[in-house]
Amino acid sequence: MMYYGYGYGGLLWDPTYFLVIIGMMVTLIASAKVKSTYARFEKVRSHSGITAAEAAEQILHGAGIYDVRIERISGHLTDNYDPRNKVLHLSDSTWRSTSVAAIGVAAHECGHAIQDAKNYAPLRIRGAIVPVVNFGSVLSWPMILLGILLSFNHTLITLGIFLFSFTVIFQLITLPVEFDASARALKILGGSHLLYDDELRGAGKVLKAAALTYVAAAAATILQLLRLLLLFGRNDD
Repeated sequence: MMYYGYGYGGLLWDPTYFLVIIGMMVTLIASAKVKSTYARFEKVRSHSGITAAEAAEQILHGAGIYDVRIERISGHLTDNYDPRNKVLHLSDSTWRSTSVAAIGVAAHECGHAIQDAKNYAPLRIRGAIVPVVNFGSVLSWPMILLGILLSFNHTLITLGIFLFSFTVIFQLITLPVEFDASARALKILGGSHLLYDDELRGAGKVLKAAALTYVAAAAATILQLLRLLLLFGRNDD
């Protein structure tokens, strides 16, 4: 088995660690971008004057969805939709806000609820693999480390990499789910006239910045998988 670097099996340092650094930098840049964009449009109040929670209720009812509860949760930008319990969670920073940014975020989460109602395939696939992804995320690195400690046991390391690959699959499936939810949100906001055209462009910028965080997360995970394959994926001749 081929591995590179210094320390025990290259775990302390190896040239491929630059892949991890690149992934971290991409993730940090994307996170900073969404925070700055949200902060910018959080200051812009919508002409309608309705809160994000009220906008979410209007969007859901307009889509014929009445079985989804809208609940407030603590935190900043912790908004999410729970398809198992049919609950749309809006964070403290979103719930009562009348800003273009908050309404855009609420509409995005409504997009997920609409996906759920319409049995959007990528959303269903993502939900179905969550147990496998959780299992893999817990055991992948212990498997890899145990394999290294046991004189580079190829079977354990390969199994660990295989389990880690499910995280990559999850991140990739997440991309169309998030992009589609944002597209639905912008279409609804424009069609319902909850936002004027200039406000809609602002909401679009917020959602595009948010989408970049998912792209960055996928890229970072792929780079980590590539690093593992470079470290342990080749056999000595």
